[in-house]
Amino acid sequence: MPENSLNLAGFNEDTAENILENRRRFLKLFANECGEWALAGCWQVHGSDVRLINDLAEAKPAEDARGDTIYCDAIVSNAAGILAGVKTADCVPILIGDPVTSAFAAIHAGWRGTLAEVATKALDRMAFAYQTKPSDVRVAIGPAAASCCYEVGPDVIAPFRRKFAGQELFRETRSEHACINLLAANRAQLISAGVDPDRISIAPLCTMCRTDLFFSYRREKTLHGKVGRLMSVIGRT
Repeated sequence: MPENSLNLAGFNEDTAENILENRRRFLKLFANECGEWALAGCWQVHGSDVRLINDLAEAKPAEDARGDTIYCDAIVSNAAGILAGVKTADCVPILIGDPVTSAFAAIHAGWRGTLAEVATKALDRMAFAYQTKPSDVRVAIGPAAASCCYEVGPDVIAPFRRKFAGQELFRETRSEHACINLLAANRAQLISAGVDPDRISIAPLCTMCRTDLFFSYRREKTLHGKVGRLMSVIGRT
């Protein structure tokens, strides 16, 4: 991976010492009157399981010197002092905040997770655990591989056309291949779940285009052999 990059995950491609030191530096960027943040993560598996964190004590066991030990793709909490974080390098990071109940969620949505409706399952968990109403939440969808670059084949195109019938998510590139708009797919799912479209913000940046700013698995794996990970976090003091 590029030298001096702030890699925040990928224990199989970087040393634990580097990653944990980078995370310490990263967390210093966020002021917290209550003291240090507890970073709640998970080993992401491109699924739709949701991890609920009730307090600081539950946040830290997911981390050890070898990385994340709890497997899921979304983290939900309402506890002060916790930063829910997901790692990406082309997949879609989604952050949800509820200003009424103070609940929040961090979600990792690749194409498999999107098909499995991981974002709306996290929202459902917020509703069940904290009485969150979809109409109250604010959503931030972060930098990801966008429709300008993210080419997929028939194994992805077919199930998406079935699940998102009538929606224009593809731009044909060559025979049986097209670029997919995963950001729009996740936005559509959240709107269908009751989120106000005006309260969904999407970062206008493609990780595959802007490797000067972001890690991109698809662009950099063959170039460097190793790829770092970005981290998107949300929490409350």
